[in-house]
Amino acid sequence: MAEIVLKNIVKRFGSLTAINNLNLTIKEKEFLVLLGPSGCGKTTTLRCISGLEIPDEGRIIIGGEDVTIKKASERDIAFVFQLYALYPHMTVYDNIAFPLINMKHSKKNIKEEIDNVVEILKIKHILNRKPRELSGGDMQRVALGRAIVRRPKAFLLDEPIGTLDAKFREKMRSELKKLHIDIGATTAYVTHDQLEAMEMGDRIAIMNLGVLQQVGAPNEIYTNPNNLFVANFIGSPGMNFVDCKSIKDSNGNIILRITEINENIIITDKIKEAIVDKNLIDKDLILGVRPEDIILSLHSKEKYIKTKVLILESVGSYNIIDINVGKDKTIKARTAETISPSIGENVYIDFDMERVSIFNKETGDSILSKK
Repeated sequence: MAEIVLKNIVKRFGSLTAINNLNLTIKEKEFLVLLGPSGCGKTTTLRCISGLEIPDEGRIIIGGEDVTIKKASERDIAFVFQLYALYPHMTVYDNIAFPLINMKHSKKNIKEEIDNVVEILKIKHILNRKPRELSGGDMQRVALGRAIVRRPKAFLLDEPIGTLDAKFREKMRSELKKLHIDIGATTAYVTHDQLEAMEMGDRIAIMNLGVLQQVGAPNEIYTNPNNLFVANFIGSPGMNFVDCKSIKDSNGNIILRITEINENIIITDKIKEAIVDKNLIDKDLILGVRPEDIILSLHSKEKYIKTKVLILESVGSYNIIDINVGKDKTIKARTAETISPSIGENVYIDFDMERVSIFNKETGDSILSKK
């Protein structure tokens, strides 16, 4: 397996810049997920790594070797697509054996390699079947088997389970991650499904409009988003955003005023230091808070903000409550299933200030980001 390094990659299609100055390293044996909305450049990135597309600028290094202008067939990379592209007239055994036959392996070696892959993927019982006789999950395993049997330097997977139903996708996520651990593969995995990314990735690289927005461990990206795009894209429900302003009170202490409801909130020393360091006193900011980091009480409490319940959605083990804050502002809170206020009822909220994000309204960047 090998490390993959992308340096200053630019890829254009006519006037469209699909990838804009991408710098990214996929570590050896790492499972890295490329995540973003449709058209963000994630599949084009995978195609550049594979050699199916050649970048207009930059370099691609795999296992220490510059492969930027090498053909796909010369890169020793396995690419698994959403559509499995199995040969319909061949059995499962022959489909898996095909790349080894092309590489002139002996019959004995082919059988040994296939036996090993069959054991990993648990597909011995379907070796004599043809693709038309297989389920979607079995076809995926065969496509993976055909990739694994070559023992390539890296695996590239482009939404390989996107066509499966929700329940089966859940099962296959676990199986793919276990397979990655078993074979120790360097893997780049494309998806637009944030749950899939959070569950599977060692790290996640989030892209938008061809630009890398943030790369990091799932928890790091969730709790410390670099900017408003990442904060809004990750999470279900997404992060709440509230306009605010940093001001000094009569004692000279820095606080935040929520401009939409004219309420002041006390902030942590970490936020104060960031505001001073970035010269943001008396500047427009945005407070970002996850639904689960809103503290909700059914009874009035000192310094809590009075709000009104608009909608309550029960999701089994928890509730999602839409709350009216001020005249036209609605935010979502996630609470235990035991907290079920009535529609129209007044409730009182506070924010867990140790877990909030603060963004510069002008630039959209987090003022707490390490970037």
